Amino acid sequence: MELPEHHYNTGWVLCQVGRAYYELTEYQRAARVFEEVRRLEPYHMEGLEFYSSVLWQLHKEVELSLLAQELTAVDKRSPQAWFATGNCFSLQKEHDVAIKFFSRAIQVDPSFVYAYSLLAMEYIYLEEFDKALTCFRNAIRLDKRHYQAWYGVGQIYYKQEKFKYAEEHYRKALSINPLSSVLMCSMGVAQHAQHKTDQALSTLTSAIEADPKNPLCMFHRASILSASDRHKEALEELEALKEIIPRESLVYFLMGKVQKKLGNTHLAMMNFSWAMDLDPKGLNNQIKEAVNKRYVNEDEDSLARLEADSALDADGAAAFDAADLDTADVSPEEGPSSRGMSAAGVAPAGAGRMEGLMHIPDLQAVESDESL
Repeated sequence: MELPEHHYNTGWVLCQVGRAYYELTEYQRAARVFEEVRRLEPYHMEGLEFYSSVLWQLHKEVELSLLAQELTAVDKRSPQAWFATGNCFSLQKEHDVAIKFFSRAIQVDPSFVYAYSLLAMEYIYLEEFDKALTCFRNAIRLDKRHYQAWYGVGQIYYKQEKFKYAEEHYRKALSINPLSSVLMCSMGVAQHAQHKTDQALSTLTSAIEADPKNPLCMFHRASILSASDRHKEALEELEALKEIIPRESLVYFLMGKVQKKLGNTHLAMMNFSWAMDLDPKGLNNQIKEAVNKRYVNEDEDSLARLEADSALDADGAAAFDAADLDTADVSPEEGPSSRGMSAAGVAPAGAGRMEGLMHIPDLQAVESDESL
């Protein structure tokens, strides 16, 4: 059943539509819907906090700044105005300032659940986990179905390497939002950290079925397949991933790792070279160095790694730091964040900034995605 046009084209209804697209991580479509809200009812405020998060996900600094100014001009006492301003400073990575504005939004409206979640996100960026946990728990106290908060608590436990508790909270978030590929992806990573490899692969497969174009899920599945010595399957996954995000250096880096394990030294060096060309400043080096933290093959000892390094050096690998290449596979704990899966993520959105919480390689940077 469809609403009559004169009902559908109202600020309140369109804000619900925009939020639905936001939860599905379809940020471009969500932005268009919210733009229509602004055109039809420029003084409508309720629901525009999600518009500010959409602009955050799309990295539209100018539009986000303009929205914050306009909402403040309309009603500087509204929580949405303070919230949008907080998002604006968060996008500029001024987290201390963002915290002040999100806190002000809560002060104006203590029942503003979403503000608690994003305030917690900012505390996570500053690694103040106790304060972040308090904010997430306040959000859950106000709304037990606020799955972003359940997810956020899980992410904190994951960062603290309490993987069992992380999985439990991800599962609770999934019970509320069972279609979120980002939630499934996070749970799969937590399961793998507990050596539940088969469960992790099953969970990641479900995530990809839910969202076939989510590169983050594909990347994690390929990483786990590689760590499980299923190198040919991992390579097939990475080839498909390369079609979706052809300019992501970490994809080529992992392909090089897989080719190296298959004994295809020249193909490995070719992929390493492409990875270096795509990331000449080495922005992802921390991630590469941390790969073994989650995706190391337990049967691969240090002697085998040294022998592999020697083989690479003999074939002209002097241009690369062989030690670095062997200590990386892809860890969800390091690297650029996109608040979001983005992150991550990210982010759901679907969950807003969840990808960002994941602290994983920003595989969706090419497409601009968020999650809490």
